[in-house]
Amino acid sequence: MRKKGPRRSKWLINTVLAVICIIWFVPTLGLLVSSFRPAADILQTGWWKIIPHRDWAAVDTITLDRETDLRQPITVNGVTFSDAQLREGVVQDGNRLVWENRRARTISVQEKQWVMMTNFTLQNYQTVLGGKSYQITMPDGGTKTEQGSGMSQSFWNTLAVTVPATVIPIFIASFAAYAFAWLRFPGRKLFFIIIIALLVVPLQVALIPILRDYTSLGLNGTYFGIWLAHSAFGLPLITYFMYNSISQLPKDLFESAFMDGATNFTIFSRLILPLSVPALASISIFQFLWVWNDYLVSLIFLGSQPNVQVMSMKIANLVGSRGNDWHLLTAAAFISMLMPLAVFFALQRYFVRGLLGGSVKG
Repeated sequence: MRKKGPRRSKWLINTVLAVICIIWFVPTLGLLVSSFRPAADILQTGWWKIIPHRDWAAVDTITLDRETDLRQPITVNGVTFSDAQLREGVVQDGNRLVWENRRARTISVQEKQWVMMTNFTLQNYQTVLGGKSYQITMPDGGTKTEQGSGMSQSFWNTLAVTVPATVIPIFIASFAAYAFAWLRFPGRKLFFIIIIALLVVPLQVALIPILRDYTSLGLNGTYFGIWLAHSAFGLPLITYFMYNSISQLPKDLFESAFMDGATNFTIFSRLILPLSVPALASISIFQFLWVWNDYLVSLIFLGSQPNVQVMSMKIANLVGSRGNDWHLLTAAAFISMLMPLAVFFALQRYFVRGLLGGSVKG
């Protein structure tokens, strides 16, 4: 008799994975579509309107007398309507009557048709990358157009912060993990327990004390300062992650190397690093994504000046003080996703192996 248990389990797992993929894919698709739509269309209709559907489409326009009193009943084609009805739209003989331009006293006559919103534009990306244009009133009463800064400077600032803040803690944590796993020295267990304990300490509690020290040392607002901050906050997790991987390597491998006269540095550089590539790639992805998308730490230790502003700050400022440019966030979000996606796909073949490193022996 065939066992149905494994088949049912496989079907259940595939179903759950499909649901998770759909839950993630649909909003991402909506964000991508919205990034190519004009601001007016984003405000009026949802992104799913690009799919062919039946909707009201204008076929004619009725122009009323400019002196029509909107506070009184309005007669259209022999039928009387109120201003409120024309605001919401009213159906008459299969057609829909709705204000097209209330001030100009024009009414749009619409009928159901198969429509598809295909009005796409690159204006959102052009504004995000090239900067927004501003009209400035001069003292003589004239106006001057100024071009704001785009995201190119912020992109390079973010890259200058993220790459060193990823390499430095991984480099230090790899040495530390090797020492905790295979070297014997006084206080080894105590130091390791302290590092593990630091995992539960919220980084927010350390921001103000570190900021005071940075201010006295002149490190606040510098790249070196933000590299140290990100490295310190990321070291406990990276050390623990690398320890789990390195500690599971065969002991005979190290004994053979020591018998051949290899030093600890030679073993680390010639054996540990090549064998730990999957783990290094996996933790690099996590550290890179965390630093790339960071807002709080960069704001505290680097500042929000245009010359050092990272992309997360730039994106937050795109909406303006009144939130009137929020449609630009769709394009800015995809621009900010390009580098993390490139890093993930470049290292994704090591990702699963790195996460499972140290989970089993043999």
